Amino acid sequence: MSETPNNPVLVQWILDTRSWFPSAAKTRDLEVHASRPLSLLTSTERASVLKYFHVRDAKMALASALLKRYTIARLAGVSWSSTAPGFTRDERTTKPIWRDPLTGAQPVSFNVSHQAGIVALVAVADYPGPEAQSEAGAKVEVGVDVVCTSERRDRDQELIKKEGWGSFVDMHADVFAVGETSYLKYQVLSAVPGLVGRRGGSPTPEQVADGKLRAFYALWALREAYVKLTGEALLAEWLGELEFRYFRPSRPTPAWPVPAVETKEGEEEGEDAQVLRKFEIRFRGKKVEDVNMCLRSMGPDYMIATAVRTPEDPSVGLRWRLGPYQILALDDLLSFADSAM
Repeated sequence: MSETPNNPVLVQWILDTRSWFPSAAKTRDLEVHASRPLSLLTSTERASVLKYFHVRDAKMALASALLKRYTIARLAGVSWSSTAPGFTRDERTTKPIWRDPLTGAQPVSFNVSHQAGIVALVAVADYPGPEAQSEAGAKVEVGVDVVCTSERRDRDQELIKKEGWGSFVDMHADVFAVGETSYLKYQVLSAVPGLVGRRGGSPTPEQVADGKLRAFYALWALREAYVKLTGEALLAEWLGELEFRYFRPSRPTPAWPVPAVETKEGEEEGEDAQVLRKFEIRFRGKKVEDVNMCLRSMGPDYMIATAVRTPEDPSVGLRWRLGPYQILALDDLLSFADSAM
């Protein structure tokens, strides 16, 4: 948790579910092995967790529900039990929000993403400041997206081998800008030095595909975080008018527990940068200059894109430092819930 200029609080939290409840082979097994965390949810929330066929998906749904409850209880200063009734959706965008049932205020702006066992959340509270009634939920826009380059690697590699890289990109062209698809298909290898790894000699076709796929998933995360910030879905009519130009992926870190090396403020983001904060974003041809974005690597496979905007005064959000995510332990959330009842 970090205080930002003007004292709002910005948090970036992660729950890693990959090692949770190893004895739960099927989703229904969670009713026994995850009975304690499930008991902290409402019957509706429990049903939304247990509806998943794959236990890995159910664990992420459980983590998402717990993390949202934890965020609201901690940042809004309300009891754990009183958080559930406030979760709803924005009337205009349908984006998930939390509205205080008593006051109607939106003290916390939050967004959640999950992929391949990882659940990430970004949230802002105490905005415009601790002395004022926090309306962060209405006055701050946030978005986050997690991607994992290895989760579908075998499928992606087989598809590229069979259909070709161009066809792979074209399959997703309806959610990319024309310039992005062209860049991915024809320019990305020459535009991003060192994108393709090699172990002596010329790179193999699989290594070339891995490099291209990393760029593809980096773009996916950046676009998704931006779109989620706006509250729109990936089916927004303007998707083709949003363009990230000359994008590149952040370089991997050696392992999941190894933090990404931060580029110091004012320093150039070199070819080996594991955290990227400089992006050229265009919307309907005009340069976007009011969104603060960050793309960071966590281990060799995961990248997390984060986006923040303060529409009434963009300079505020642009000054916020989007630092590393804090990995929370399930036991800590359970202990907090017990104390916040």
